[in-house]
Amino acid sequence: MALAVVNYPTLTEKDFQWIQTVREKYDKLFYDVVNPHFTLVFPTEKIAYELLFEHIQKVAENFEPFEFVIQCATLGDADFMDHAHLFLIPDEGFSKIIKLHDAFYRGPLEPELRLDLPFVPHIGIASLPKPEDCKNLADELNGQNFEIRGKVETLDIIRYDGLTTETVRKIRLGYPAY
Repeated sequence: MALAVVNYPTLTEKDFQWIQTVREKYDKLFYDVVNPHFTLVFPTEKIAYELLFEHIQKVAENFEPFEFVIQCATLGDADFMDHAHLFLIPDEGFSKIIKLHDAFYRGPLEPELRLDLPFVPHIGIASLPKPEDCKNLADELNGQNFEIRGKVETLDIIRYDGLTTETVRKIRLGYPAY
């Protein structure tokens, strides 16, 4: 079973429900698998849990919780699982998420870093067979001039079997191991 590291962002109930309403309608691939999240370490089976936990904990100690703001949706990778994807991309907090991701991919995770795909911090909200449908949805959502404010405070090490996810450890940013 693969291990990954995600952040389930702290959101207002209103923003969480707005995201989930969109996901329930347009993201049949992942809606029932995982809640809205930023992926920081993509699923891998090539690192032992204890080594992953120790590494993530050590890196997380050096990052304080931070806020983000999302004001737009944009097309994501078009060929993943033969679907197009729509992402919520943070306007604020973007660089902090990248720096956290990049720090995780040093040390024992370095061989797992995909250099053929750029890392774009995002919360996935739609997976549709045709890119045109994602683009139309992006235009519709962006026409609403929405603003989602949230915070990245914790990390979850999750198990992912391709169908379900399960948190095996929660880590707080900016705190030593407890």
